[in-house]
Amino acid sequence: MTTQNPAAEVSSARSDFRSYVEAILDVLADDPARSLITTADGRQITAGAFRDSVHRMARELAARGIGRGTTVSLLSRNRPEVLAARYAANLLGARLVFLYDGMAPGTLAHVAESVDTELLLLDPDLADAAERLLSHTRPPHVLSLGPGPYGEDLLALSARRDAGPVPSAARPDDDWCIRHTGGTTGVPKGVRMAHGPYKDVLAFGSVFAGEPPRFLAATTLAHVAGNIADATFMAGGSVVLQHSFDAAEVLAAVERERITHLWLLPPLLYRLLDHPALGTTDLSSILRISYGGCAASPSRLRQAHEVFGPVLFGGYGQSEVGHVTVIGPDDHKDMPQEGQATVGRVIPGVEVAIHGEDGTPLPAGRVGEIRVRSGQAMTGYWEQPELTAEVLREGWIHTGDMGHLDEEGFLYIADRLKDMIIVVGGHVYTHELEDLLHTHPAVAHCAVFGARGADAGEEVHVAAVPAAGQEIALDELRDFVTRHKGTMYAPARLHLLTEIPLTPVGKPDKKQIRATLGA
Repeated sequence: MTTQNPAAEVSSARSDFRSYVEAILDVLADDPARSLITTADGRQITAGAFRDSVHRMARELAARGIGRGTTVSLLSRNRPEVLAARYAANLLGARLVFLYDGMAPGTLAHVAESVDTELLLLDPDLADAAERLLSHTRPPHVLSLGPGPYGEDLLALSARRDAGPVPSAARPDDDWCIRHTGGTTGVPKGVRMAHGPYKDVLAFGSVFAGEPPRFLAATTLAHVAGNIADATFMAGGSVVLQHSFDAAEVLAAVERERITHLWLLPPLLYRLLDHPALGTTDLSSILRISYGGCAASPSRLRQAHEVFGPVLFGGYGQSEVGHVTVIGPDDHKDMPQEGQATVGRVIPGVEVAIHGEDGTPLPAGRVGEIRVRSGQAMTGYWEQPELTAEVLREGWIHTGDMGHLDEEGFLYIADRLKDMIIVVGGHVYTHELEDLLHTHPAVAHCAVFGARGADAGEEVHVAAVPAAGQEIALDELRDFVTRHKGTMYAPARLHLLTEIPLTPVGKPDKKQIRATLGA
């Protein structure tokens, strides 16, 4: 690993490339007195104060050897300091790695070590998680985002630094982050994301979200909510932070803060729709609800369109390929009550092809593997050249997702290759079955997965949360599924739960479901 002199980066050379951080800081300089961030406890931070904190942190990090070629790992809840620290590190040309609170400490330690973490930044409010992580690994430098038991206080150290502008050392091909994916099925893979494409994508992240947009970050800033926060700042908007998703608190914040933009994974959208306070909440400020990340029920999307109005924007993407498709408000009003929800049409600048098992391109209507070519695509997996060569071939990302395009160019996702259940008679696509079950009046939320049966073959299992005042019986569900999809899709087992466990980023955690149920 080659690391340039970070002190020199602060004071001297730069290229003509302007990073996403510089673009955001330029916007903040236009009106430094305006409120930029509202914290979870109601504290207001101005654009000028936040911009100064980024430059001060950058100088402190540079003095500790952080610069191009180094890795900074972050373990934090939603707080403004984690955004400032991220921008400071990226300004210096360092790459970021996000550690998700809620993942096993051994997995977090593996991630931190695998990317050669030089500096670990810790949220002082996550002292227990930090202690568990540090019992497994100890990077060369550990700092705290405020007074805490582990590491010096980065905020106090930075306060002594000059707030003058720090020139960016980042180059368009440098990694702005390594996003780890696949943690629900094994050790996460590190997806390398470059500065150049990321800056270009942010220009579209707050379209139709208001002028200026006001975004509520109710899911972790370590994932999509952080990207939308960047886009919001670049568009001259403001961000309201919540520590985590709570349906009642989200609805209260929408009304109180006049939120224009929400990001929700489908399970969280369902929780809003089912909350008793929804009908009495003033939702008139909402201009855009972005959703994605996992399969969505068409009947629930239709319900959301009826409740919130023409504000839904969905789509399909992966960490490896970025944004691939978009479906806007007009398409949601015609969402079918049953069947499968489309994830929209391919966005400009992206190509999608459907291929069969033998690699042959398939026509419209035929299910096969989705392959994508895009300028947003990853540069590869961190230090996994064999896996990179397997997934990224001749400019095309082999996504591992199954789906089809219809005659009008709408993309439909059938399943992940590894999530297909191989039963006697063929393949069961879990997302298709989940879409169907979500139309049943007794099912509030569900997850479908495969488990070994007595004969060592796979069986279809359903974990379900009953709708309020409803009961679910296996025989009834089997009859319902058989009528709509045939006997091959009929579940062998039904597991009733009070809620579907979610991963740290809000997707149904089928690995935990299997472990909990012993399936």
